[in-house]
Amino acid sequence: MSGVDLSSAEPDFLDWLARGYHGDLHYMHKHGSKRTRPAELVPGTLSVITARMNYLARETPPDWQARERARLERPGEGVVSLYARGRDYHKVVRSRLQKLCDRIAGEIGPFGHRAFCDSAPVLEKALASRSGQGWQGRHSLILARDAGSAFFLGEIYVDVALPPTAPVTDHCGTCTACIDVCPTQAIVAPGVVDARRCISYLTIENHGPIPEALRPLMGNHVYGCDDCQTICPWNKYAQRSALPDFDERSPLVGRQLVDLFAWDEATFLERTEGGPIRRIDHARWLRNVAVALGNALRQASGGEAGAIRAALRARLGHPSALVREHVIWALKQNPG
Repeated sequence: MSGVDLSSAEPDFLDWLARGYHGDLHYMHKHGSKRTRPAELVPGTLSVITARMNYLARETPPDWQARERARLERPGEGVVSLYARGRDYHKVVRSRLQKLCDRIAGEIGPFGHRAFCDSAPVLEKALASRSGQGWQGRHSLILARDAGSAFFLGEIYVDVALPPTAPVTDHCGTCTACIDVCPTQAIVAPGVVDARRCISYLTIENHGPIPEALRPLMGNHVYGCDDCQTICPWNKYAQRSALPDFDERSPLVGRQLVDLFAWDEATFLERTEGGPIRRIDHARWLRNVAVALGNALRQASGGEAGAIRAALRARLGHPSALVREHVIWALKQNPG
């Protein structure tokens, strides 16, 4: 439970915007102070109920962090962020939050409320840290001693005054593993991420070309990045979801880049149906995979290199200039 006074968080947020760390996330500016002042977004809001939902698949093995890091050593395999391997979390979390609202209404009667999950100008991390869900780690994500950071956040703005939950203390200590491991050095200060360098931003939110200087640093990431989480010691306590919604969808896990690059638009839409990868279109999917193929080609030789070049050349005539640009770049990494 959190109050609605986020005034102490507002200066840091405004500074983050002023430095341009939001990149092309123009909606961060668009809503003005509504993000840091809940009662301006939803008039009448007196308190915020915060929630978290674990997203590791039910069958996630105990050594999942080591397994995920091992994927990064297989340059021919495309890596999709863990949270994106199941159903679109927006739908799942919002549905659960609405059920919680219904239960509350059953106890106290009708009340004003509005539920959010990464879907409105809400300062989620500030609300979560102020309400005891965890502390904001050096990677900027919320960390909990009993759950690491592998969870989604959700909020319910309510017109009922509720006693706030006490915040928890920071337990990162002197650890800088997440800062040190970031491939693009996007964590520019403890808890501060420059989205313009973040692989998750580059592969998902970014609609245009990926900056050429950052492409070699992206490795085999094709949608999102979990490097700061797979290295974090606290994620040995990450919890599995009890829901089948977040189970891995096999076409997205452990697949070779050349196979992913061969998906036509119909295949892409079919294999990402109901999942968060639908946030990008087929052209941006091919853009991402082309960069990963270029990085793999740089290390490849013989038949493997030949197969990658053949896959890339098959897209040289793609109607999208965005795709063609990245294919041409990828082929230059090892012309043969």
